[in-house]
Amino acid sequence: MLSDCQYINVHPDNPQPRMLQQAVDILNHDGVIAYPTESGYALGCLLDNKKGADRIRRIRQLSEKHELTLVCKDLSNLSEYAKVGNTQYRYLKKHLPGPYTFILPASREVPKRLQSPKRKTIGLRITPNIVTNMLLSYFDKPLLSASLILPGDEHPMTDGWSIYETLNHALDAVLDGGFSGFEPTTIIDFTDEEPVLVRQGQGEFFGDE
Repeated sequence: MLSDCQYINVHPDNPQPRMLQQAVDILNHDGVIAYPTESGYALGCLLDNKKGADRIRRIRQLSEKHELTLVCKDLSNLSEYAKVGNTQYRYLKKHLPGPYTFILPASREVPKRLQSPKRKTIGLRITPNIVTNMLLSYFDKPLLSASLILPGDEHPMTDGWSIYETLNHALDAVLDGGFSGFEPTTIIDFTDEEPVLVRQGQGEFFGDE
């Protein structure tokens, strides 16, 4: 854990590399950050940062059984951490990047502590958010993440400065990429050949395609 929370304000459409580098350095030193997605801000740390994952759960007041999500930079990166068959791949390629979270069988690259213990699955996203996609381009691994929904709230936080004022004691950085939407992602279980709707969010659900 780093000492002081940094407020990193970047342009939402053309984020400055030197500012993104600050967030990269913090993540590489086991930091936890808040960052923008298409469905509110999220909390994130690097995949192998176990203490960071514990901190995310404490901020959200989540149990150890609550599954966190992997936010990947592209479909190739996602395929390293999930077992993706031809049917799933075609579907994902058509709808990602987009406001979806897909539940898929976890690959060996996913630590067992992050997998659903009974089903051996993991949730994965590819966000269309420009700032976060550029941040992810600095890493080979995805961000381990959870939506930034404070205890008692129904929707994720959407404003970077408000997050900084509220959570600067608990975070190492807030990457402010401007206002984000608050409608959640659509969750689709794709552990079998047919996609199954788990939660309807902002992404339209398509069954048979």
